[in-house]
Formats: sequence, structure tokens, C-alpha cells
Amino acid sequence: MPTVPDSEPGSPVCSAKGCRADAVWVLAWNNPKIHTPERRKTWLACDEHREHLSQFLGVRGFLKDVVLLREWESAGSPEQAG
Repeated sequence: MPTVPDSEPGSPVCSAKGCRADAVWVLAWNNPKIHTPERRKTWLACDEHREHLSQFLGVRGFLKDVVLLREWESAGSPEQAG
């Protein structure tokens, strides 16, 4: 496993357990059993963990979208980290 330096203070970090790498991706998801269809929760992912986290959410039918963090922020999407 490659060594990843800690992120800059205040910068978004990957949601993968134990990962401290800078986030590059936003995984927008919801659980249809408890969230309204338009609700979006978010996980953040580094390049290394994007596929793993996407598969985790996808297998459960939760994954709705995967976008670059900079695009998500520039679009003004409401982030509800969870």
C-alpha cells in the first residue's frame, strides 16, 4: 500500500476507514428505505478508494452519482457528509 501524506489542515479527506489522503471524488448516495428520492448523502474518496467505496454503495443500490470534488463544489451542490 502506498504511503500517503496527511492532508492539509481543513482540506476534505477520503471517507475510507483509516485513509487521510485528500479527497478528489464525491460519491452521492441515498438509502431509499430511509431517505426521500431527492436526498443526497455524500462520501468523499481519494483516487485509490473511489472504486472500492463506489462498489460498496453500488451493491446496496445506494450510489447515485460520482463526480470530481471540484465540480461538486463549483456546482454548489449541498453536501451532507455521512
